[in-house]
Amino acid sequence: MAKKKKSEKPALLLYADSESSADQLYLGRFFVPDPFVSFVVNGRRIALFNALEIARARKESAFEEIHSWEAWRERAAKRVGPGRAGVAAVIAEFARGLGRRRFRVSPAFPYGLAGELEAMGLTLDAAPGGLFPGREQKDDTEARAIRKANACSAAGIREAEAVLRKASVRAGRLYYRGRALTSEFLKEAIEIACLKSGGVAAHTIAAGGDQACDPHCSGSGVLRAGELIIVDVFPRMKETGYYGDMTRTFLKGTPSGRQRELVAAVKAAQQEALRAVRPGVSAPGVHRRVVAILEERGFRTSVEDGVPQGFFHGTGHGLGLELHEGPRLSPAGTRLKKGQVITVEPGLYYPGLGGARIEDVVRVTADGAEKLSSYPYRWVLP
Repeated sequence: MAKKKKSEKPALLLYADSESSADQLYLGRFFVPDPFVSFVVNGRRIALFNALEIARARKESAFEEIHSWEAWRERAAKRVGPGRAGVAAVIAEFARGLGRRRFRVSPAFPYGLAGELEAMGLTLDAAPGGLFPGREQKDDTEARAIRKANACSAAGIREAEAVLRKASVRAGRLYYRGRALTSEFLKEAIEIACLKSGGVAAHTIAAGGDQACDPHCSGSGVLRAGELIIVDVFPRMKETGYYGDMTRTFLKGTPSGRQRELVAAVKAAQQEALRAVRPGVSAPGVHRRVVAILEERGFRTSVEDGVPQGFFHGTGHGLGLELHEGPRLSPAGTRLKKGQVITVEPGLYYPGLGGARIEDVVRVTADGAEKLSSYPYRWVLP
């Protein structure tokens, strides 16, 4: 076994596609729909590609070394025999060429493949906290990509607001262009707007009334006047893979006094949290401050008949190549660091009254926060 030099960094091994694996996309910076093998050895990015992808990889990817999968499979076949040179055998053969027998892998590394590799003499160590902790701290290029993704979110929300403004009211129900306005129609309009802005929005939320009291309910059926409607849009950009994430709450018609108080409380809590974001601040502390503001305004959290009410989720989460990544702006969070990108999205949910959530995205800067999302906070639509 080759001895690891003291100066050597841990070698990394990945086997995943870059459509669904944020780590693989972060490493190679281009989209491949099928799993492929990549390594990081002493900071050098290395990958094996088949004939279908290798020319494109050489033109588009960030890998510094690109090798032919077929050539290394042929080499592996000479060792293990024809017909037995599967993925594990090729990885083991390439590892021999690297002079490495130990690799750090993601906790999401395929379990079956890991067993095969270890049977072939490789040692795999799951990376605590993920392969690339630096993904949490975004550089200027990444911040621009996320800002663009949030502009895509804003395009979707703008379309939703436009539809709701044009809607008419009949017997308490909303109508648009002569038909009852449904959550399904509104989501479709949002997602088309996002597509035109370069993003793919899936599982969009346009939920009204009591449906909005379940924060991840996407909404269904006819929307009604006088009910709070949560619109949460989180597209993934086709070009970069970075996500946007923005939420606004609307109401068509005249809100009740308590609805006004609820939305005002959420807005105040969100603005206070945005002002609190800076390097070194305690994420749990920011979350506790949000809870305190909501409670001071008379909105407490409880469980009624097994259903949570009030504010019962975290204040925010990391955003980047994954929709939900570190850090967390919640009781389980740590201290914020410069470069991290987070959502700030307090909400209140009470069946019978409705739900409200307001969400924006910021990057932690040297002395505060840089807002990466922009859309008005108007919510009452005549």
